[in-house]
Amino acid sequence: MPLRELSTVVVPVRDQDAALAFYTEVLGLEKISDFTYDSGERWLEVAPPGQIISLCLVASGSVGVETGIALSSDDVPGDLAAFRAGGARVDDAPLAEGEVVLWAGAPLAGRPPQFRVWDPDGNSLLIVAQ
Repeated sequence: MPLRELSTVVVPVRDQDAALAFYTEVLGLEKISDFTYDSGERWLEVAPPGQIISLCLVASGSVGVETGIALSSDDVPGDLAAFRAGGARVDDAPLAEGEVVLWAGAPLAGRPPQFRVWDPDGNSLLIVAQ
């Protein structure tokens, strides 16, 4: 029987409370699960509103990874401005083509507007136009 869907992607973080604040208050994701196992390990999931696939913010000593996670945006320039205003680290040198911001590392032709954002632990996420 084939597997049906992707459900959870793990993001390693040092401080789950700080990560929760960043992912909910800065990125606008929702907390969908938060509990502690008998072993003391905390299971903490966030996701975009209405999304089935979640990010599990797992306590880890190994952080600062290129996650490969891309989050879709209906307003890339607006999100870039909002994340900067919220104190998030974003691409230092986005290139502007008219009103559209493109990630400095992406070819200008044929690529959707996008930029990278880093969480407090240095894990990078790609924000890309839907």
